[in-house]
Amino acid sequence: MNTEINAFIVYLHNVKKTSENTELSYRRDLMKVRNYMEQQGIEDVKKITITNLNSYILFLEKNKFSAATISRNIASLKAFYHYLFKTGMVMEDTAETLHAPKIEKKMPEILTTDEVVRLLDQPLGNSSKEIRDKAMLELLYATGIRVTELIHLKIEDVNLQMGYLLCRDGDKERIIPFGNEAKNSLLRYLEGTRAGMIKDKESEYLFVNCSGQPMSRQGFWKLVKFYAKKAGIVADITPHTLRHSFAAHLVENGADLRSVQEMLGHSDISTTQIYANMNHSRIRDVYAKAHPRH
Repeated sequence: MNTEINAFIVYLHNVKKTSENTELSYRRDLMKVRNYMEQQGIEDVKKITITNLNSYILFLEKNKFSAATISRNIASLKAFYHYLFKTGMVMEDTAETLHAPKIEKKMPEILTTDEVVRLLDQPLGNSSKEIRDKAMLELLYATGIRVTELIHLKIEDVNLQMGYLLCRDGDKERIIPFGNEAKNSLLRYLEGTRAGMIKDKESEYLFVNCSGQPMSRQGFWKLVKFYAKKAGIVADITPHTLRHSFAAHLVENGADLRSVQEMLGHSDISTTQIYANMNHSRIRDVYAKAHPRH
């Protein structure tokens, strides 16, 4: 299956213009399928039947993989087989009838406004690291961009004068505004701090680590967990916590869902709808606690 998987990833990259993260995710899922099939004595993709694919899904279920993980694996298989069928590598779209399990949508963990303020107020020193950290945290909460998008930002993507940034995801682009707190923190970082941190003076990346190299996702989240602990925040911070908090606080304060959808880069508004549901749930709780006739 290696040849077919590699051809599929090249197709995603060149034709679909998918992001590196998406390609890595597809490859990871499909390599697991390949390993499973090889253990069953099947090495030729043309010999894989719907029964084989269903037995793989059953294998995932027996090994207690979450419904979300299984659904993602099925989506990867469907995209892969649709490509194979379309290009004539297989005679039928074998994965077409696979059914994803129902996923119970959990409410995302969000921080309260007070917790966000406490978190953003932690890096207050004058060291290069704290000035950079402050700028990253402020920009992340101000725009709701993904951590991967944050660490891949380039100098040219930020318009300080107009207060917006250009965020790229594959061949898609979106413009996101940010406020004065983020702007001031960025200005402070760019007026000397960044120049002192970078090793490669030609580097286009906005944020760099202490070695002068582009910041890694893992490095950034160690930093966030450090400041969360310092701020006394007990909620379990994940790579999406500030993004979720940004969206939930916007909706709570009256932003319309379409605008929030555009800023987050959601292709489907149903993904954004969860923040409205969270707000309705919070309003019900407030009513239940406060209304004298409840």
